Order: sequence, then structure tokens, then C-alpha cells
Amino acid sequence: MIVLKIIAVILGIVGLVGCILPVLPGPPLSWVGMLLIFLTGSSGMSTGLLIAWLVVTIVVSILDYVVPSWVTRKTGGSKTAARGTLVGLFIGLIFFPPWGMIAGSFLGALLSEIVFEGRDVSGSLKPAFGSFLGFLLGTGLKLTASGVMLFYIFKFL
Repeated sequence: MIVLKIIAVILGIVGLVGCILPVLPGPPLSWVGMLLIFLTGSSGMSTGLLIAWLVVTIVVSILDYVVPSWVTRKTGGSKTAARGTLVGLFIGLIFFPPWGMIAGSFLGALLSEIVFEGRDVSGSLKPAFGSFLGFLLGTGLKLTASGVMLFYIFKFL
């Protein structure tokens, strides 16, 4: 029982970190932490709560892929800008973490619009900001969901 609880807390914390690091699936890891707490049988967590958070995890995970592209498109950006955001995010993460992720996502969208779409700098700024905003919204959704799940993990220890 105690081992499951320790692993659950670790998964909850790693899930929270995974909301920022794109190589880790944040909300799914947090949900597995909740599942482990539920499986201890002594937590008092309801099946309904566990299922509700599974649905939230699925929705947030899907929105994380949809929101950045949608916001980029709404601000006049191309698919290339959305891809540039992701490439810039990874490059920034590798070379200048954690601030490089933020700057990289913006610069990736900006440079993609300029180089591959043939726009000038002023025409590329709005989609670049849109791509950056979409990244922040997706990350914010994941952080909120994983943060609440980590709260429940601690609550039902």
C-alpha cells in the first residue's frame, strides 16, 4: 500500500512537470497517480471522481494539440507557423530551458511565416503571437488539470 502511495505522489509530481516538458504526458501521468491512490482501497476516493478525471485528462490532452493550431489559425497563421512553434519549442527546450521553450515557440512561428510563407516581419508577428498564446493556453489547461489531480492525490493519501 505504501509503495503505491509513494509511486502515486511521484507520478503526480512528474505529471505536473510533464505539463511543461513536451516529452512527458503530464495529465495522463497525473491520472495514473490518482488511479494508484484509488487502487489502495483505503483512500475513500469515489469511482465517479476517478472517471470524471479520466474524461478531463482525455479532453485536456486532445485540446493541447488542437488549441495552439486553432489560435494560430484565428490570428492569421498558417499550418507552417503551428509546426514552427513546435520545432522552436523543442529547440528552445534543448538549448535554453525553460525560457527557451517560450521564446522558441514564438520565434519558430515567426521564422516559419517569414521563411516558408514569404511574409514580411510585420505580417508574421500576429500569427507568431497567436501561436505563442495557443501554446500558453494549452500548457495552462494541462497545468490546471494536473495540479488539481495532484491535490486529489494528496487529499486521498
